[in-house]
Amino acid sequence: MSLRHRTVPPQTGRPLAADAAEIEEEPYNIIPVNNLLADHPSLRFPEVRAAAAALKTVGDLRRPPYVQWRSHYDLLDWLALFFGFQKDNVRNQREHMVLHLANAQMRLSPPPDNIDSLDSAVVRRFRRKLLGNYSSWCSYLGKKSNIWISDRNPDSRRELLYVGLYLLIWGEAANLRFMPECICYIFHNMASELNKILEDCLDENTGQPYLPSLSGENAFLNGVVKPIYDTIGAEIDESKNGTVAHCKWRNYDDINEYFWTDRCFSKLKWPLDLGSNFFKSRGKSVGKTGFVERRTFFYLYRSFDRLWVMLALFLQAAIIVAWEEKPEDKSVTVQLWNALKARDVQVRLLTVFLTWSGMRLLQAVLDAASQFPLISRETKRHFFRMLMKIIAATVWILAFTVLYINIWKQKRQDRQWSNAATNKIYQFLYAVVAFLVPEILALVLFIIPWMRNLLEETNWKIFFALTWWFQGKSFVGRGLREGLVDNIKYSTFWIFVLATKFTFSYFLQVKPMIKPSKLLWNLKNLDYEWHQFYGDSNRFSVALLWLPVVLIYLMDIQIWYAIYSSIVGAVVGLFDHLGEIRDMGQLRLRFQFFASAIQFNLMPEEQLLNARGFGNKFKDGIHRLKLRYGFGRPFKKLESNQVEANKFALIWNEIILAFREEDIVSDREVELLELPKNSWNVTVIRWPCFLLCNELLLALSQARELIDAPDKWLWHKICKNEYRRCAVVEAYDSIKHLLLSIIKVETEEHSIITVFFQMINLSIESEQFSKTFRVDLLPKIYETLQKLVGLLNDEKHDSGRVVNVLQSLYEIATRQFFIEKKTTEQLSNEGLTTRDPASKLLFQNAIRLPDASNEEFYRQVRRLHTILTSRDSMHSVPVNLEARRRIAFFSNSLFMNMPHAPQVEKMMAFSVLTPYYSEEVVYSKEQLRNETEDGISTLYYLQTIYADEWRNFKERMHREGIKTDSELWTTKLRELRLWASYRGQTLARTVRGMMYYYRALKMLAFLDSASEMDIREGAQELGSVRSLQGELGGRSDGVVSENDRSSLSRASSSVSTLYKGHEYGTALMKFTYVVACQIYGSQKAKKEPQAEEILYLMKQNEALRIAYVDEVPAGRGETEYYSVLVKYDHQLEKEVEIFRVKLPGPVKLGEGKPENQNHAMIFTRGDAVQTIDMNQDSYFEEALKMRNLLQEYKHNHGIRKPTILGVREHIFTGSVSSLAWFMSAQETSFVTLGQRVLANPLKIRMHYGHPDVFDRFWFLSRGGISKASRVINISEDIFAGFNCTLRGGNVTHHEYIQVGKGRDVGLNQISMFEAKVASGNGEQVLSRDVYRLGHRLDFFRMLSFFYTTVGFFFNTMMVILTVYVFLWGRVYLALSGVEKSALADSTDTNAALGVILNQQFIIQLGLFTALPMIVEWSLEEGFLLAIWNFIRMQIQLSSVFYTFSMGTRAHYFGRTILHGGAKYRATGRGFVVEHKGFTENYRLYARSHFVKAIELGLILVVYATHSPVAKDSLVYIAMTITSWFLVISWIMAPFVFNPSGFDWLKTVYDFEDFMNWIWYQGRISTKSEQSWEKWWYEEQDHLRNTGIAGTIVEIILDLRFFFFQYGIVYQLKIASGSTSLLVYMFSWIYIFAIFVLFLVIQYARDKYSAKAHIRYRLVQFLLIVFAIMVIVALLEFTHFSFIDIFTSLLAFIPTGWGILLIAQTQRGWLKNYRVLWNAVVSVARMYDILFGILIMVPVAFLSWMPGFQSMQTRILFNEAFSRGLRIMQIVIGKKSKGDV
Repeated sequence: MSLRHRTVPPQTGRPLAADAAEIEEEPYNIIPVNNLLADHPSLRFPEVRAAAAALKTVGDLRRPPYVQWRSHYDLLDWLALFFGFQKDNVRNQREHMVLHLANAQMRLSPPPDNIDSLDSAVVRRFRRKLLGNYSSWCSYLGKKSNIWISDRNPDSRRELLYVGLYLLIWGEAANLRFMPECICYIFHNMASELNKILEDCLDENTGQPYLPSLSGENAFLNGVVKPIYDTIGAEIDESKNGTVAHCKWRNYDDINEYFWTDRCFSKLKWPLDLGSNFFKSRGKSVGKTGFVERRTFFYLYRSFDRLWVMLALFLQAAIIVAWEEKPEDKSVTVQLWNALKARDVQVRLLTVFLTWSGMRLLQAVLDAASQFPLISRETKRHFFRMLMKIIAATVWILAFTVLYINIWKQKRQDRQWSNAATNKIYQFLYAVVAFLVPEILALVLFIIPWMRNLLEETNWKIFFALTWWFQGKSFVGRGLREGLVDNIKYSTFWIFVLATKFTFSYFLQVKPMIKPSKLLWNLKNLDYEWHQFYGDSNRFSVALLWLPVVLIYLMDIQIWYAIYSSIVGAVVGLFDHLGEIRDMGQLRLRFQFFASAIQFNLMPEEQLLNARGFGNKFKDGIHRLKLRYGFGRPFKKLESNQVEANKFALIWNEIILAFREEDIVSDREVELLELPKNSWNVTVIRWPCFLLCNELLLALSQARELIDAPDKWLWHKICKNEYRRCAVVEAYDSIKHLLLSIIKVETEEHSIITVFFQMINLSIESEQFSKTFRVDLLPKIYETLQKLVGLLNDEKHDSGRVVNVLQSLYEIATRQFFIEKKTTEQLSNEGLTTRDPASKLLFQNAIRLPDASNEEFYRQVRRLHTILTSRDSMHSVPVNLEARRRIAFFSNSLFMNMPHAPQVEKMMAFSVLTPYYSEEVVYSKEQLRNETEDGISTLYYLQTIYADEWRNFKERMHREGIKTDSELWTTKLRELRLWASYRGQTLARTVRGMMYYYRALKMLAFLDSASEMDIREGAQELGSVRSLQGELGGRSDGVVSENDRSSLSRASSSVSTLYKGHEYGTALMKFTYVVACQIYGSQKAKKEPQAEEILYLMKQNEALRIAYVDEVPAGRGETEYYSVLVKYDHQLEKEVEIFRVKLPGPVKLGEGKPENQNHAMIFTRGDAVQTIDMNQDSYFEEALKMRNLLQEYKHNHGIRKPTILGVREHIFTGSVSSLAWFMSAQETSFVTLGQRVLANPLKIRMHYGHPDVFDRFWFLSRGGISKASRVINISEDIFAGFNCTLRGGNVTHHEYIQVGKGRDVGLNQISMFEAKVASGNGEQVLSRDVYRLGHRLDFFRMLSFFYTTVGFFFNTMMVILTVYVFLWGRVYLALSGVEKSALADSTDTNAALGVILNQQFIIQLGLFTALPMIVEWSLEEGFLLAIWNFIRMQIQLSSVFYTFSMGTRAHYFGRTILHGGAKYRATGRGFVVEHKGFTENYRLYARSHFVKAIELGLILVVYATHSPVAKDSLVYIAMTITSWFLVISWIMAPFVFNPSGFDWLKTVYDFEDFMNWIWYQGRISTKSEQSWEKWWYEEQDHLRNTGIAGTIVEIILDLRFFFFQYGIVYQLKIASGSTSLLVYMFSWIYIFAIFVLFLVIQYARDKYSAKAHIRYRLVQFLLIVFAIMVIVALLEFTHFSFIDIFTSLLAFIPTGWGILLIAQTQRGWLKNYRVLWNAVVSVARMYDILFGILIMVPVAFLSWMPGFQSMQTRILFNEAFSRGLRIMQIVIGKKSKGDV
């Protein structure tokens, strides 16, 4: 035991007996702080007692009045009595402070002289970190800090009071924790009152000792927190669940930013003035603060104006230069330089400054228009700044315009570029220099980043004044520049990207467009085929030609970023040594250095004072190099150091044991993988069996080949392979020990064997073996030994056969093995035969086989048998792919660079926090047994997908005592449910994964403090435990069965049997796991199964805590809310409540998940908190590296220490189906390569997901680990990253540790997830965080930020928009007649129009989005496998899936920005093998994909029928193939990736169900799943809440459908070639007539269909007759033809759809006209029937085609097929009879 673990000394000055009893009865969380005499392992640490004692130093402080002071009260009680904090808040923060201070003191190096008292440096560091944001806030506002402490005269008690006050405020602040500066304001005023109490000030009014303004029970909650909370609640209520425009109500950020200005002191005051305009009262609107969010795409321009300015200016300059190039110049570069040398071109290039100034004006106008509500009496400067920016931009436009006009005027006067004209140019350039002064200054500060940081972080008013013009005053977003090295790295990256992009754009986008543009521009006398409104001008046609190119130009940086980031990510990964060990074969090569790598990285060394010096870093690098490449053969050191070898064995075996517990390896594989203890007197390292397989045979073949070589040479050849040497020596030592073990000691045979081995040993030592014995006879001896060991390995032992084999072996050894034949006499003299050979048969009575219960003996026999008999290299061990991947990753990670591990006692403490609502905890028996419509149960599905793991599970259960599989449903039901739950995305899986941290810390704590004797004895003890378990067979009844001989129970190698007790205390102090089960209280009250399962998890995991919100009725219809923390007390054997902190109201005001996290955050502990989602997992071997990861906080990454440690994720759901694989591959490349590049070199990684580790105290005082404002923060996670970056934090990424993560596996789940993310990004565009980052980051980091967040989704939308623009442009040119005229006029058949063809192939981002995946696969799995994976993905139609996903992202991103509607979409985390009906697919994808695909398909059909270019089939196919692919993907993907998607019977049933859904009228409670009408209204929800601008944009977009009618009616025969406008006007008569006919039918149906059905039929008959008569009349008296009927459908159906969409936007007033609105609903129903039939036709056809269903199943489940699984049985439901 460590010397630091002392027994608890007797405590002096104990409290009174009554007080002591009360204290002892209090339940505690981690350590019983109030009862330091308790028998608890954590109380052995003197640091805990020192911290608790420091809080007791109340001393001579003035006692609070009106209450009885008790002897056990401490500083926190003192604060609570003065300021009115809750008792449980005090208890919670007391433990919080004691734990943190104790942990901090443990980490002191060198340790303090007196470890029984708290070091003042610990308190000082804690106070500075915790109150750092408060100090910055005071400095920013120019207020003097109320922390009255001098560094020269430290006062630990006063510092503890400040820290305690802040933590008590924070612990009770509830939702106010999202507003850090609000908490700063509260602390500032309460600290002022604290200072007055500490300084014994008198109250000015009463003359009495000063008392705080608020005191008494719950005074702080009711007097401070509740009023502000109620204001937040009132604002949320006004938002109507987030549907009201953001600019109409204040969110968390608005209220927090109120405290960024002085007015909080003047208006809000202290105590809080409830009459202040800060507080919202009914009917009173309070203005926004700091920023106004508005729904408009212009916010993308506002936030990233520098990007758009760059793109616009280059495009303008490129067009000017390319327009003037002369094609007669041969060289491309000559053409460019000649154009640039021309003075006309140079002058025209000056117009870019006109454009620039115009864009500045646009930015200024947008700022003023969007942020005008911020203007108030207090913000006059803001108004003045906005006005001045508009005026300045206008002046610059006018100045540049005048100067530019003067240049050309002077040139025209002089008719040449005279000196006067040149002077005019110089005048313009002087103005340019003045215009560019701010940009030049920004460039200088960019080159010197530290100066920019200094200027921004200095709160001097002179600097505020200097920067006032360029950026408004803001508390966040200052000092964001990175160091010079990082600056150079990411600048170089972007310089390459932009250079490539602009080169490509000029030569392959802009320049090729010039010639066709000139040709089209100069076309005269065009023969338009419709009414042309603007004469013979071709400008619109030229604009349509350019528009797709411009759109591609604006978005293709995304492609270049993907390419360069893939390359850079691969390079960074190579330098990080990723993928060096990819499989078990490569692990074999490195395993001999593995033990040293574990020792070097996972075992702490003595911490030297100068450990950070350059010399130590150099030595560290050299050591890693030796480990990585085996220099110095470090395994030799292992062989001589038994302690290190035993430590390695303990760790490795515990990892393998964890694998066995998870059932990813079998019992047999455990024996092959484990490191056995050193027994049987083996003199070499006993490597795992799988490494030694086949090595003995190879050694024998070497001996046969080198039969004449000397011993030394032969042994040298064998020793070249370490495993071969060990296999030979171990086999020899084991055989020797085996023979001596099975032969009775007192017999002659035993002495013969002993003598024989002595002779062999002597010949080996003297290097005379090959001269003494016949080496060629070794194979024969080997075969005989094989038989012997095989007999011993059999379950039934036959002693007679053993004797026979031993006799054969003896004959060979004595009669044939010696080179010099020995006579019987010689053998007798040498002791190699009995005294009387004729008297008895050798070995007849000399054999004594060990008892079957001797597990250790037979375990070694099995190992020897494996070494002797295996004839392959066992590359397939373990069989399970997940086990192999985990072993490979873990072993590879130990050769990567990571910080050295400290001792567990000295490591940083951390918590894990998981938000949980009502998801699955553990699957129930019914859930496992319930079958789908195809007859598939969840358990059967899992058995099939995880067949090898199911076999291992059954093997484990049989070992634990079951006889038949049916007992799994009875005696082992809990184990069965857990086995299934651990393969789903359940809370049980997450908890098991996180509790590996606790298990790992206990083991590491033991290894840290264990002495050499402990380790050596531990190895022996494990051996004896193994033997004991062998005797009992792992069974509680002690009955031995034959099958139990090969058992491997948990205790057989668990290191936990060696623990001395202190390990538990150490681990508890360093780790706690809090699950925020928000509604656990109501689940308990309702006795829901989730509550019971959560209690079970607490019972099984002592470090698990559950935090929930308890709702308690308080009478009068009111409810009180509490944050409650509970645990399971193993002594009391029940759940106990630890803390209960009252809340001001319901937790959920904004987004639910972040507020669930926030309420539980007060119960977390430690320096760091890891946020883990409900769909995540962790692994024991990864948990071993957690203390290394936490050490990253001590190292600078760039110029800052990290505040978020990014952790790599492994997507564990990729093997379920091809669809899950696509999603997994995409996600894996994002969370590995993508995050790697963002962290280094781009320095712009945010917080994208939930394995990241937060610097807890840094975030605690800066708003928490997420944001929670309604709707705007729907992607709550990433806002933590935004907030971190804006507040000067640093986010890193580390890939030597990984966490598992589940992803959605069905198309509908995936699409809902994509919709949620895209909607979240749409909301981010409007947010203040994105705006500030877009303006405060330097230019290159801004580019990185844009293209990896909202820019990615915007550019995805641009891709889809480009397809639209391209196709609409083609249709315009075809229907107008421009295309025909251009072809007739131009000798180049399609030069004028076909140039866009090159651009079309760029549109499809498929290859470029796949590039990061290919690169990451190449890095980690090998290039050939990466290419094969990519080809396999294409065969399985991954491009269809990615194209479909692109449509999902584009739709929801665009719709969210225009209309809102972002919401949390519960995707469900179940297994997806059941067929999804056509109705469900139609509901989900009708508006986002199907209708858009039908529209694009219609355009393609119209173009094919009316374009002269399309007459050439090859040209048409080449121009439209990518568009047709998009159309087909959007229509067919939901059915291609739907199990049984092309089953004929299901298709028939689906169509019937669809028609029932369409016509079902429904009731008030009807859901959208049941009724089309309900769904149709829900689909319009976003239009109900949109603003005027959104409605106008929607109507403008809908007008495009009228174009079909305008273009096609002139193509009808009835038009007779007329281009008069009347033709179009008359066509509307038909629309009107059709609508009147529809109204008549609807009226007749409503009036007659029920009671006078014959009249309804008569009306229908008359209308049909009338329609036929009209058609006959048209045929007879006009040029109308039958083909016109079908052609006109292409015109009028889109028009009707356009009218319908416009009617939906006007729903508000149209519903007042019932008949009209009913007609709209009926028309909408008809259209959805039409769309449904159009989509169903190809599905039905493919379903009817024979063999297509099986092909589709093969595509969907191909990954499973390749692993030999029975997916076809799953899909069609044919279960085997023998399955459980």
